[in-house]
Amino acid sequence: MEDKAVAATIKDVAKLAGVAISTVSYALNNSPKISQATRKKVVEAARELNYQKNGFASDLKRTKTNTIALILSDLAGPYYSELTKGVQEVTTAHGYDLIACSSQGGPQSTAVKFLKEKRVDAAIILAHNISDEVIAESARKGFPIIVLDRHVNIDHVVQVEVDNFHGGYVATEHLIQQGSKEIAFISGPIGSHDSERRYNGYITALNEHHLEPKPKWRMHGDFTREGGYRATKMLIAQGTLPDAVFFANDEMAIGGMQAFKENKIHIPKDISIIGFDDIQLSEFMSPPLTTIKQPKYEAGALAMHLILQQLAGVEVNEYYKLSTELVVRKSVK
Repeated sequence: MEDKAVAATIKDVAKLAGVAISTVSYALNNSPKISQATRKKVVEAARELNYQKNGFASDLKRTKTNTIALILSDLAGPYYSELTKGVQEVTTAHGYDLIACSSQGGPQSTAVKFLKEKRVDAAIILAHNISDEVIAESARKGFPIIVLDRHVNIDHVVQVEVDNFHGGYVATEHLIQQGSKEIAFISGPIGSHDSERRYNGYITALNEHHLEPKPKWRMHGDFTREGGYRATKMLIAQGTLPDAVFFANDEMAIGGMQAFKENKIHIPKDISIIGFDDIQLSEFMSPPLTTIKQPKYEAGALAMHLILQQLAGVEVNEYYKLSTELVVRKSVK
């Protein structure tokens, strides 16, 4: 019997899907010239045949790159550096190379090409703009994919998640225990799974203490210092400040601290703030930032260990959750 996983061509995909070869090309390159229904039919046919573009399918059975891809939303930022360090140290210790690439560029990005064309042996993904569909198209037995801080239900994909809900709950509970009753929440980007889980923890803690969240005190940032600064300026412009602000990450909290200082609002005398991540800069702020520590290095190291086990043919669990920890400093009353 013909080994379809090795021999499949674009012509085979077209025949199975019942479309022209040009339609297959349009579908696999996300062209707007065809309908979603047609694209779905082509993608399903390509998956069934294990077809890969640019001739990589023929190499899957015999070529090993000894390279792991780490796909991030942004290569900058202190959070990513700790995560990358965890991945890199395990990768190097086991004789693999690591390529870190940004997912910016959408479907045409280098990151998506690495996934679809199997230019690496495995991938670790912390990038919410890499769609579930792309991951599903790419995941195969023998090509491990680990996703960080997102929920998917895809064969051959393992999830590693920080307990964002509990971290959000503990952050809010700490503010309440210190006397805050009106607590704002500055979130990450709309659609961010980890930000939403932190928000759910925040809401749960408020509800347990019969405190009402106010829509005007929920602002959207983008997990950057600039986003936190802008959101805090909007909060200040409303005229009536809350008792405290829970920023969904430390970078936004640091931007918020700058905005408060510019407006002569003193931390924690006038307002308490708490962050999330415990990046290295947090303890050197004035005042030092109270935050929720998440195991950035450990998440990266665990993800890489799971990759190595799967490459060795060892079955692993589909889901892993890592705990968070409250770090008390001086930014809360």
